[in-house]
Amino acid sequence: MSPPDQMPETGPSQFVIAIDGPAASGKSSTSQWVAQRLGIRHVDSGALYRAATAAALRVEPDADRWTPEGVLAAASSIQLVPTDRTFAALLDGQDCDEELRSTAVTSQVSRVARMQPVREWVNARVREAAREHAVVVDGRDIGTAVFPDAALKIFLVADPWERAKRRLVQRLERLPSDGEVAEETERLVQRDAKDSQQTVQAADAVLIDSTYLTQAEQVDRIESLARAVSRNTDGSSEVDGGGWKRYF
Repeated sequence: MSPPDQMPETGPSQFVIAIDGPAASGKSSTSQWVAQRLGIRHVDSGALYRAATAAALRVEPDADRWTPEGVLAAASSIQLVPTDRTFAALLDGQDCDEELRSTAVTSQVSRVARMQPVREWVNARVREAAREHAVVVDGRDIGTAVFPDAALKIFLVADPWERAKRRLVQRLERLPSDGEVAEETERLVQRDAKDSQQTVQAADAVLIDSTYLTQAEQVDRIESLARAVSRNTDGSSEVDGGGWKRYF
């Protein structure tokens, strides 16, 4: 067993922490922080959907003309490359994070995420990334479709108003007005409706409502859960009666 301050990094039985939740629930930033605390890599499945959307926009700006086959063809230029503590989604070998976070990509990424062949492609890339390394993976169906036997599953939620406010603070780098938050809240609610079939809580996931938590507090909770599961996992399928399973 690994020392208590370091999670297992490689080996025949990788350690997967799946963090799911709706848009702007803080999945990606929280997952990055958790991975850093545990000394393992972070995989952002959403970055792959954004990269596929950006690639499709480069080929065909009119999203109404997109097909799953066309999006997958455009996505052939995407690489998921391991860095020090994460996996970067590169477009034509370039880091294009600003493009991936653009309004154009944000407005169309749900369309791409609903394409089943694209979802299968993303899930396959994420599984490949986790094959050799212990990872924290975030998305919307990680604990249900991608890693149903993940060692630990978290479902992260927050009130839509709070999610909208946090997103705007990050985007604008200032406190938004109530009117701005209201408009963003409406957009998030519409996005939630579009993503409802993909954003499903696994039956054995731990629900964390971060509406009244600081990010540090939610990271502390997830880290504590992860270390508890790691300590109690000895290769058997059930862990401490909680239904958590080790991923092999």
